[in-house]
Amino acid sequence: MVPTAEPPLPVARSEGAGYLAANLMHFGRMLRRAGIPVGPGQIIDAQSALLHIDLTAKADVRAALRAVMATRREQHEVFDAAFAMFWRNPDRQVAEAAMAAIDGMRKPAEPQKPKAGSRRAAEAMAPRERKEPQPPPPEKPEKFDAAMIVSAEERLRKMDFEAMSEEESRAARNAIARLRLPFDEVPTRRFRPDPMGPRADLRATLRQSLREGGNLVEIARRRRRTRTPPLVALADISGSMARYASVLLAFLHAVANDRSRVHVFLFGTRLTNVTRALKHRDAEVAFQMVSNLVPDWSGGTRIGETLHRFNRDWSRRVLGQGATVLLITDGLDRDGGAGLAEEAERLRKSCRRLVWLNPLLRWDGFEPKAAGIRAILPHVDDFRPVHNIDSLKALVHALSGPAPQRSVRKAA
Repeated sequence: MVPTAEPPLPVARSEGAGYLAANLMHFGRMLRRAGIPVGPGQIIDAQSALLHIDLTAKADVRAALRAVMATRREQHEVFDAAFAMFWRNPDRQVAEAAMAAIDGMRKPAEPQKPKAGSRRAAEAMAPRERKEPQPPPPEKPEKFDAAMIVSAEERLRKMDFEAMSEEESRAARNAIARLRLPFDEVPTRRFRPDPMGPRADLRATLRQSLREGGNLVEIARRRRRTRTPPLVALADISGSMARYASVLLAFLHAVANDRSRVHVFLFGTRLTNVTRALKHRDAEVAFQMVSNLVPDWSGGTRIGETLHRFNRDWSRRVLGQGATVLLITDGLDRDGGAGLAEEAERLRKSCRRLVWLNPLLRWDGFEPKAAGIRAILPHVDDFRPVHNIDSLKALVHALSGPAPQRSVRKAA
């Protein structure tokens, strides 16, 4: 049998209110395809909500349905795109097509950048292929080639990000998004009550004694508080790092949504703080916001000037309480490393641990010959490769333990 295409989702009809319930049901199915969890309860609530508003006011209808069907803020972009695509006016479409034809005779319109969530809404609206049921084949003993599955997963884990196809890169981003970064906790200067604590709390003991009328009471004890240190990532998005940066952003997005006090900066010829954009739980919307914020993607690299601006404007805000800094760059500086050694030294003195992630370390014969690499290398605590999934897992394992003892390195 030849596979037949599933008919597209029906759009809103204007013949009467009798179609409203059916349209809401189909609209909920579209939202589920787009990744918004909409169940029968939300469909019933949506019908009840529409009974209390004016159905001729499209803005009110959108607000009522969004309040019921999209309960999280990160779902609003996808919902708005799906609403505009589903509840469209057929008569208005004809008029817009005619106006577009007239405008095409005058002057070609400039292509507009699609909004966040529009791709997922369009994919949910598109028809899906549906295969006719086939008669079951004769039963045969099932054989699973586990070796091939393990081999494919191992190949993906060891494959260089730069050599991946688009499908392999998507699979790698999904695997990276599941990584978790458990940091070691560092002691603070504050204490908390603990009956088994190593220190006696004389103040708490005296207060308790006064409440008991001055009688002898058990000595109160306390223990020092611990807290996970901040994480600051400085990621290079220049032309030589663009392929790696697009995959590493998935890792930074997962870390930013899994932990508190995570700060992410992207730099090429200038420094851009994208922390707030990466805090969005929807990865697609977060990356869309990042692309709108960063003006110098796949351009040149000015590492020295970028670190100078970070040390001047941001270090005192984000590097407190024993912060760990991830410097993600290949060290190829357009300015030839001018002022880079001084800024790297200042950055190292401002944080508890400075980890340099360089994709060039994937080569066995790597030598620090570039001026930028030789300027940064003496001032880092850890120099690690970052070119595949295994290298990221090794980074997670290394950052989970205590920071190594700092030592002075000599430039090569």
